[in-house]
Parts: sequence; C-alpha cells; structure tokens
Amino acid sequence: MEKEATLNEALNLLKVLISTPSVSRDEEAAANALQTYMERSGILTNRSGNNVWCTGPNFDEKKPTLLLNSHIDTVKPVSGWQKQPFTPTESEGRLYGLGSNDAGGSLVCLFETFRMLTQKEQPYNLIFLASCEEEVSGKNGVESVLPKLPPITLGIVGEPTGMQPAVAEKGLMVLDATAHGIAGHAARDTGDNAIYRAMHDIEWLRNYRFERVSPLLGPVKATVTQINAGTQHNVVPDTCTFVIDIRSNEMYTNEELFAIIGEQMESEVSARSFRLNSSHIDTAHPLVRRAVELGRTPFGSPTLSDQALMPFPTLKIGPGQSERSHTANEYILISELEEALALYPLLLDGLKL
Repeated sequence: MEKEATLNEALNLLKVLISTPSVSRDEEAAANALQTYMERSGILTNRSGNNVWCTGPNFDEKKPTLLLNSHIDTVKPVSGWQKQPFTPTESEGRLYGLGSNDAGGSLVCLFETFRMLTQKEQPYNLIFLASCEEEVSGKNGVESVLPKLPPITLGIVGEPTGMQPAVAEKGLMVLDATAHGIAGHAARDTGDNAIYRAMHDIEWLRNYRFERVSPLLGPVKATVTQINAGTQHNVVPDTCTFVIDIRSNEMYTNEELFAIIGEQMESEVSARSFRLNSSHIDTAHPLVRRAVELGRTPFGSPTLSDQALMPFPTLKIGPGQSERSHTANEYILISELEEALALYPLLLDGLKL
C-alpha cells in the first residue's frame, strides 16, 4: 500500500507540472506550483529565481552532501501533437504530456526519493533541487544556484536514461566562423570568393579525426550546421559565416578542441562558450559499483544535461527514454515511474560517499 501511495503522489505532482506550462525562461508558474506542493508536504523550501530546493533535516557539515537534481523546464511543443501537450492524459499504462519524459518523471521520483531517504539518518546530507533553464543551458538555472548550496560531494541528475547509469556525457561547444575574401563582379575574374575559402575549412572539419577516442563516448563530433554568404547573385561575396556544433568527449576540454581547430582553419573562429564540457564519473565510484550490483549497465550518453555545469562527480539516471524527449505526444510509462521509485532508494539508501 505504501508503494501505491508513493506512486500516486508522484503521479499527482507530475500531472500538476504537465498542466503548468514551463518552457525554458518562462518557468515561474511551474516553480510556484512545485514550491507550494513541497511546502504543503511540510518541507521548508528555498527559492532563487525559478529554482526551488530543500535540504534534509539535521544537516551536518562533517558529512558529505548528496544532491538530487532535475529540471522543471521544457522545450516548446513541436508540431504533430495529437493530444493536448499541457493536459496530462493517462492511457494504456502511459502518461502523456509535455515534459512527462523529459524530465518530469525524474523530477517527481527524485522528490519522492528525497522524502523516503530523509525518514531515517543517512551517512550524508541530502539536498533536492528542481532547477530551471536546463533545456537552454541558461545561466539562471543550476549554475546560479550551486554557489548558494553547501559543497556537494556527489550529484544525481535526473534525465530519461531507462534507469541505466550514464557514467559519461558528451559536452557541447558552438563555434562561429568567418571566412574572408574580396568582393568582385561575378562576370569577371575579380575578387576572392569567401564561400570557396569557407569550403576549404568545412572540408577539413568534415574529414578531420580527433585522436583521442573515448571508450564510453566515442570520438569528438564536429558538424557544420549553418552557413550564410552573399548579398546578390552577381557579387562575389567577401565574407562567409558558418556555425560549427562540437560534441566533445571527456578526453578533451573545450578549450583544447578550440585550440586545435583554430590552428588548422584559415577562417576566424570564436566560441560562444567554453562552459559546457564533457563530464564523467569514475566507474569504480561506490555509486556506480552499487548500480552494477543491481543489474544496471553503465553507458556513455550523447545528450547534454546540467551535468556539464557541475564541478563535482555526477551520475545521470532517470525513468523514461531519451528518444521520446522533444517529440510530439511525449509520454512516460507508469511502470517506469514505479521502477524509478524502487531503484533510486536501493541505489542511495545508506550509500557511503
């Protein structure tokens, strides 16, 4: 009966969150709803912007601190929804709604796990944090809250992984490149076409293989995703701009990759940010070992999360499947919530960090 009550609590909170639109940078209503729900549960909350967190009782500075984190924001609804994205709908063992899979299921299960774990003394302090702006890696999200928290020893990041432990995650760096030429008349042999100069660099990016390949994440992936040049058909363009999406592995920092690319390309290159590095946790960590003992399979995740902004060991694990994220008719299985509510406590109860 206790398991059923816990599942119903998680489902009810998830339905509240689905019913409250929370697109990135517009999460105030969802943060309000979550904070109200937590305080009605008798839990004292803290708030910074649209981030809400709570700390377990009897905080002891001598103990390590475990952070349970997931995010309240969602992407915008894509086209193709046949159901209402902000109306939670149960059907054939599924709960449909925007954010149900990414990452509302993880959020509500981690909150229930916080409540379960704090019912008895643990060898660590416990903090639950529901953060905002994850989908846009915004600076008002988890990055802004961490300085307000005690030092964190270990973080659990709730994202849809099928409750398998993601022990490494690819990072992200976006580069803006500009190739320079000389303008001229297209009918004459004058000018220096910036598009052709850009093509030389783009071809290098297409064929270059970064030496260090991760056993978990594979090679670094560089993809040209946007290009723009020219003012009219009869003018040789003197500039050509293009955007490069870099997915880094844990073998390189983003600064290292930027230096390699800058040395090889003729185009001017600038990075929008270096802050979203790849992350990983030692596979010998007690948490990873416990996950393996429980029949879980560690893997490397190609998708980015707030792990990239956490300067301490983290494990990404949560109910749902990454393939369902950002899709029409997003859903999570009720059975996946049940699995998470059972597995999170088994992973964390009594864990020595």
